[in-house]
Amino acid sequence: MTEEGHGVQQGKERALTDSSDPSAWFALMRREHPVVREEQFGMWQVFRYEDVAKGLSDPATFSSDARGQMAALPDFHPFTQGNFMMMDPPAHRRVRSLVSSAFTPRAVAQLAPRITAVAKELLDALDGAEEFDFIAAFAHPIPVIVLADLLGLPREDSRHLLTWAKVLTGVDVEAAPPGAAGAQAPPDPMASLREMNGYLREHIARRRAAPTDDLLGRLAAAEQDGERLTDDEIVGVASLLLIAGHLMVTMLLANLMLCLDEHPRSLAGLRADDMAVSSTIEEVLRYRNPADRQLRYTTREVEIAGQTIPAGERVLFWTGSANRDEARFEQPEKFDIHRRPNPHMGFGHGVHFCLGAPLGRLEATIALRLVLDRFADFKVADGVEYFGSYSLIKKLPMKVRWC
Repeated sequence: MTEEGHGVQQGKERALTDSSDPSAWFALMRREHPVVREEQFGMWQVFRYEDVAKGLSDPATFSSDARGQMAALPDFHPFTQGNFMMMDPPAHRRVRSLVSSAFTPRAVAQLAPRITAVAKELLDALDGAEEFDFIAAFAHPIPVIVLADLLGLPREDSRHLLTWAKVLTGVDVEAAPPGAAGAQAPPDPMASLREMNGYLREHIARRRAAPTDDLLGRLAAAEQDGERLTDDEIVGVASLLLIAGHLMVTMLLANLMLCLDEHPRSLAGLRADDMAVSSTIEEVLRYRNPADRQLRYTTREVEIAGQTIPAGERVLFWTGSANRDEARFEQPEKFDIHRRPNPHMGFGHGVHFCLGAPLGRLEATIALRLVLDRFADFKVADGVEYFGSYSLIKKLPMKVRWC
């Protein structure tokens, strides 16, 4: 499948919302401009694997604390308070450590039966459909439902969580063209955020009154150095998991299908070798990783690759470019489902390495195996829509022949 408009841009400047294939641009920048200031948004950009890894491993110099950068809107306050992705050590360590026990490989493995049941239920509902949006029908619901279970939220509320997640991430949200008959404004993200905050606060209050053994209950009861998390901090943690956490898995599943569609020999090889499922997932995380950039803020003057970056500057570390670096990967432009070793940064790097990586890998493994078992053949259809990034996909129409 070749999407119209996905040509190669060779110039030094490239819009941050460009959804065309960035691989040739990444190669150019690694070769000629490994560290460069982007003038339109006034930020620095870093492209080589070694430099990206060093930067993301140094939170003292490259801060993740963007809370002061966000608009002072009351509805955003809980999200920023508990969002440990926007924190530096030691605050980051304090909040993350209270959540991490739910995402150990052993804890995550216990979720396998539920993930399998959810995926099978979604595929059963689709059985026989010749064309559908893979994201809306399958890739989006799986992680939202699983994360709701993990938090201990009622399964019957999954439809509300799915709606809020769609609005807040932009998945499957459309408005009719202005002036069209029956035209409606798109859903209001702030209204959805307000509703979700209120919903989560209600469940936190119940757990304060009557402790439970789910993740939300453990967060409400957790105590560290005599201090407990505030309600706003717990709302922020839960929101981060439900929104950012589910989006990573949704995009991983969508990019899996895109990569296999674009590389039919790899798909045939995968069908012939079930043991390649894990390495295929890792290669998609490298080749077309959803989180292809990480934003940081310099706390002091620092030099990278001969360029001096002043304190107080924004720095964009391109993990997507690092994952294609010729100095780190052999034949980086080749999609190789048997690639080993594969030290990609698909789940980030450093102290902010994705907490949910074990869960994401498990969900992708179960989903991919079930899809290969149920789909005799599939093809990505016309009409793929992007969020403004090559690996962030809004709609993924697919044509399927069922087994």
